[in-house]
Amino acid sequence: MDLGIAGKTALVAASTGGLGLAVARALAAEGVRVAVVGRRRDRAKEIVAELQAAYGSGTLGTGSLGTSGFDAVAIEADLGTPEGIGSAVDQTVANLGPIDILVLNGPGPKPGAAATLTSEDMAAAFDLLVKPHHALVSKVLPGMRERRWGRILAIGSSGVTAPLPNLAVSNTGRAALAGYLKTLAAEVALDEVTVNLLLPGRIATDRVTQLDQAAAKRRGTTLEDIQLESRKTIPARRYGEPAEFGAAAAFLCSAPASYITGVALRCDGGLIRSL
Repeated sequence: MDLGIAGKTALVAASTGGLGLAVARALAAEGVRVAVVGRRRDRAKEIVAELQAAYGSGTLGTGSLGTSGFDAVAIEADLGTPEGIGSAVDQTVANLGPIDILVLNGPGPKPGAAATLTSEDMAAAFDLLVKPHHALVSKVLPGMRERRWGRILAIGSSGVTAPLPNLAVSNTGRAALAGYLKTLAAEVALDEVTVNLLLPGRIATDRVTQLDQAAAKRRGTTLEDIQLESRKTIPARRYGEPAEFGAAAAFLCSAPASYITGVALRCDGGLIRSL
């Protein structure tokens, strides 16, 4: 299938690792100009070099908008601050052109039970998982609406559908973000801008390993036992691969997906049993 997004420009937040990196790679494979954004400058540059070697002409990556249509740029920015958000957007536009695809992503908050949440924890849920994404959308959306084409995709969590044990802060903040994006999707549909969420289940990333390690420590068992137990709850009987998640994300950002909006799509191997 031709996804019809070659030459488009994407800003992929927190894309120096994990699911953000998987999405950046999938979009680059479709010829999308990708801004790799994160706090680790050296890692971002390594990823850009990898993408250029795979999909570029060898003369790209400098903001030249090369003739092949593909380019990539490394951007060091803290997207948890207004300054970092402004810098990331401005650098993307200056190097790659107006942003057509915005992928919202960020670090997950600390684990914890709902019964022990403090007022500071509740504030952190909003500050970490809603405010930065809202700020990014606010800067990018006007241009998308003016050009009458845009894709906004948030990397969420299956906790949006079924709250996850011991992730009370994450469940709270991600549900709030989902509510905002669902409302937004209806408001901008006439402008040919889609807004969706992609919800991972157990995808084999460092973040999931950290959560499994925390569970093992909390329960006095081994990481291997936790992973085995977790796989038994997944109908596919395995953790997902980041590339599988990236492929789903690329489709939701594509031209053929223009009639899909306001959706929270699960990529979880059947983990969540509801429709």
